[in-house]
Amino acid sequence: MTYDVIKEAVAKQQSGDKKLSNENHILGKVMTFYIGEQIYGIEIQNVVEIIEMTHITKVPHVPPYIKGMINVRSKVVPIIDIRTRFDKEEIPYTSRTCIIILSLDDVTVGIIVDRVADVEDIHSGDISATPENNSVNVNAFIQYMIRSGDIVKLILDVEKLLGDEI
Repeated sequence: MTYDVIKEAVAKQQSGDKKLSNENHILGKVMTFYIGEQIYGIEIQNVVEIIEMTHITKVPHVPPYIKGMINVRSKVVPIIDIRTRFDKEEIPYTSRTCIIILSLDDVTVGIIVDRVADVEDIHSGDISATPENNSVNVNAFIQYMIRSGDIVKLILDVEKLLGDEI
């Protein structure tokens, strides 16, 4: 799945395209995870693997959301704590806390999440654009949203999430 396919589906949804609402094609897959009680997702093509929490080597003079580095198969990988990146309260890591290793443009980064949920299909009829109003859309990391019944899953833009780290 490419970003352009999702972008086109969001644009059709915003324009009220009747054809889109009558169709429900699978556009791709996302890996979903929890930060607190909110479900987030990342498009599966960016996910390399999921690993257990491990010892993170601290690095001086980095932003607080960069927790340090780990060694993954002889490769040094920077680790970002998503809670801290989203300005949420830090909590102790549990047995469900894990690191999702992501790849973008030949850069590998790990993100710490509270727990992994699932890998899900993205259906064209479930996609919603983020609100245009900046006072509502304060989280610039959101690429689009998926509605699943009463649940809204926020799909993150990996490039914006990693920001200065790529």
